[in-house]
Formats: sequence, C-alpha cells, structure tokens
Amino acid sequence: MKNRKKEHLEIIISKDVSHSYNYWDEFFFVHNALPEIDMDEIDTSIEIFGKKLAMPIIIAGMTGGFKEAGIINENLAKIAEKYKIGMGIGSQRAGLEDRSVEESYSIIKKYDIPLKIANIGAPQLLEWKDAIEKAEEAIKMIDADVLAIHLNFLQEVIQPEGERNAKGCIEKIKELSECLTTPIIVKETGAGISKEVAERLLDTDIVGIDVGGAGGTSFAAVEAYRAKKLGDKVQEELGKIFWDWGIPTPYCIIELAELCQENGLILIATGGIRHGLDVAKAIALGADCAGVASAFLTCESIDEKMKVFEKSLKATMFLTGSKNLEELREVELWTF
Repeated sequence: MKNRKKEHLEIIISKDVSHSYNYWDEFFFVHNALPEIDMDEIDTSIEIFGKKLAMPIIIAGMTGGFKEAGIINENLAKIAEKYKIGMGIGSQRAGLEDRSVEESYSIIKKYDIPLKIANIGAPQLLEWKDAIEKAEEAIKMIDADVLAIHLNFLQEVIQPEGERNAKGCIEKIKELSECLTTPIIVKETGAGISKEVAERLLDTDIVGIDVGGAGGTSFAAVEAYRAKKLGDKVQEELGKIFWDWGIPTPYCIIELAELCQENGLILIATGGIRHGLDVAKAIALGADCAGVASAFLTCESIDEKMKVFEKSLKATMFLTGSKNLEELREVELWTF
C-alpha cells in the first residue's frame, strides 16, 4: 500500500492525468463596469462546520502513508495555517493499519489549522469489523473537526488490485453518522455525486457533501499509468476508456445546491479548481466552498499559488461588485 500511494503521487506530479476538458470554462461572470465598492473592504471569510475560514477554500485530501507524503502534508499545513483555510488529508487507511506511517498524517496537528478533515474510504468500511473504532482513530490521529468518507469506485474498477464490492456502503455510512459525535461528510474523488445519490444520503446523518466531480485529476488515468507499469494491458486500456468518466463538478453543484440548502447540508465543490475565479464560480453556482487539490501539488511554490487564489478571488468579487460571499452568491453566471 505504501508503494501504491507513492506511485499515485509520482504519477500525478509527473504525468498529465487531468480530464481532457475543464468544465469550469463553460461558465463566465457578467462584468460589472461600475462595481461601486472598495476592493480593500471585500470580505472573503466564511463560517463552515462551525469554523471560520478566511476564504471559502479547503485543501482537499491528497496524500499520506509514506515519508515523502508527510513532508507534503506539513507544507500544506503551513499554508492552511498562514491563510486560515481548511485542510483535509489523504486516505488514512495506511496509517490505521501501519502505525509506522501515522506521522505522515498526524504531522498537521502541529499547526493551527481552522478546519481539519480526516479521511477514510467507503470500501474499507465494508472490510473493517471495527469500523466505528477505526473512524474514531482516524479522527484522533489529526484532531479532526470533520470526518470525510470518500467514494472512489471508479478508481477501484481500474486499479489492478482494486476493491470492487460496494454492497452495503450506504448502511455503513448511516451507521457511522449516527454513532460518531464528530460530523461526517461524504466526498467523491473525481467522478461526481448525482442528485439521486445525494437524495439517498439524506437518509443518513451526514452534514455535508463534497461532490469531487470530473474536470480535475482523473484517477482512471492515474491507474492506467500504474497498470502500464505493472504490465497489465487490460486494466491500462480500461483506464484509457474511462479517463473522462464522471459528472462535471459545476453541474454537480447546479444539481445539488437547492437540495443541500433545503436540508442544511454543506456543499463543497472539488474537482478542477485552478484559481480564485473557479472558486468564485463555485460559490455563485451554489457551493459553500471549494476544494483544491492538484493545483497545489503541481506548482513551484504553494505560497505563491495560494496568493494567486486569494488575489484572483478578490478580483472576481471586485469585478462583479460583490462585497462579500453572500453578494457573490447572487451574481449571475452565463454559459456558452
């Protein structure tokens, strides 16, 4: 597992594993030539899961489980602390099953991050007889404020050693959300969450949905590269076929925004977010905040990239005449 996680990271950094098209480009704001606001007075802050963030941005869970991942998580934690944004970590299965790599996740406890999100996989809930205890350990490992249960069945289908049993996941999610005191969200990992799936999740006690839609990193592509390295031509070809599989992130938000608002669920837009303009589009479409992943992995300087996010978000709000996020939500988006 340690090698597999390392391979995932190396492939994402060194190969082009993005979807062929980024769907955020289909939406654009109407320029306000007379915004009548002072850019220095724009407020980008938001309260989410009872925590205040300086911007509606969460560093999405990406890695963990080996030494180099700990270095990456620490660097990301420093940025989350500095800019007062949320942060998730990669699947904690490795740390739960091998305590020698636990520090690659727990390192983020050293930093004053306003919102920390733990992360376990839905497939593991079916394997673990002590799923509740494992979930509590994952939360404790990073002193998490929220626990994410991730859905990654597209990846499992393509991965040569993937786990392809999804029978009973909804009941396990329901069980955990009823038993744990820490709030739970459900997140996809690049293939999106439909309205029909979201409606089924309403039968649980989860507090939020991260759509994790198509448009950013394709884990079918990542696993295609791994299959090629392993000499598994069938799984490699399968990965190429399903490279662009998934529901585009902005369309997930459009589908789920009203449903989540009516049922008091936080809605997170992860998938293909490249800068603050995309974050603003997500908010205008109905998301509460945006999750950012590969943009921070593939840049030369995380700090400089974060400054770009901050400035481009404020610039978008200025150019639409939005003094705060509530006003940004009311701005009209056009499509091609």
